[in-house]
Amino acid sequence: MDEIYIRKVCEGDAESFSFFIKTYKDMAYSLAISIVKDEFRAEEVVQDAFVKAFHGLKSFNQKSKFSTWFYRIVVNESFSHLKKINKEVIQFRQDYDTEIPDENDILALQNEEQAFLVNEALKMLSANESLALRLFYLEETSINTLCEVTGWSSQTISL
Repeated sequence: MDEIYIRKVCEGDAESFSFFIKTYKDMAYSLAISIVKDEFRAEEVVQDAFVKAFHGLKSFNQKSKFSTWFYRIVVNESFSHLKKINKEVIQFRQDYDTEIPDENDILALQNEEQAFLVNEALKMLSANESLALRLFYLEETSINTLCEVTGWSSQTISL
C-alpha cells in the first residue's frame, strides 16, 4: 500500500502524504518521546521528521520498507533535537475532583497511571536504552527491524 502512495506523492499529489501521517504518526511519536522524554518536543520532532520524509520521498529507494526508512528519520531527528536542547525540569501539579469515581473511571485511571509509570521509568534510562526497550518490548519490533531503525548492529543490542 505504501508504494502506491509514494508514487502518488512523487507524481505531485501532495495530499496523498496524509496516508503516511495517519499510518505512522503514533509509532513516530512513541519513538520520539522515548528519546527526547518530553511530549511537546516529541511532537515537534515528529512534525520535523514528516517534513523531511515528504521532501526526501523522491530519494527513497524502496530497498527497505517505508516504515523502517521513516522511523530512522524520526530517530535521527530525535537525537539531533536532543543535542539542541537544554534539559529543563518542570514539575506539574494536577488537581483531582473530590467526587468518588466509578469502576470505569478507576480502570481508566489505573491504565493511565500504568502508562505514566512506564514512561517515567523509560525517562530514567539513556535515550538509546529507552528507544531499544520501547521498540522491542512495547512495540514488539523484531531485532532486525530495530537494527534497521536505529542503525545499530545486532551485537550492540543485547536484550
